[in-house]
Amino acid sequence: MSVSPQIPRSGTMRWLLPVSLTLNLVFAGAAGAAFLRHSAAVPLEPVTHMTRGAEQRLDRIATSLPAPDAQIMRSVIRAEAVKVVAAQASLRLSQEDVRNSLRAEPFDPAAVRAAMAETSAARDNYDQVLHDLIASAAARMSPVGRSKLADWPPPRPQHQDAVITQ
Repeated sequence: MSVSPQIPRSGTMRWLLPVSLTLNLVFAGAAGAAFLRHSAAVPLEPVTHMTRGAEQRLDRIATSLPAPDAQIMRSVIRAEAVKVVAAQASLRLSQEDVRNSLRAEPFDPAAVRAAMAETSAARDNYDQVLHDLIASAAARMSPVGRSKLADWPPPRPQHQDAVITQ
């Protein structure tokens, strides 16, 4: 006669397998997404968010404003982020085209000129998007905020020339 051990059946044991399978699928999906992101020919980082330079510059402008006007500026930045990111991505891709045309063999000066013209147009578009963003925010600001915006960038501190005594 054999005695089989009695295993208590609890409600948590019943859910253990489905929860484990779900977590495994989530982790596998995250790993796959990370692999696809890092294996792309075009870097996705500049396309997904503003570069630190533009973001920090716009934030420094907002920080120099009175609090209500800074809030307006930041809300416009958030609302227009897609346009800024698209203009930035276009500029970066056109700059990459210039680099590729400079490295191309055989070298084609006409292709370099065309790529440089595209970069110039992309830079003008990027500047226009930023200008529109700032003008849109300024239209909703107080006169004090617009005045502070007009004073941007703040004056740099003047350095005293060292007096040399002989």
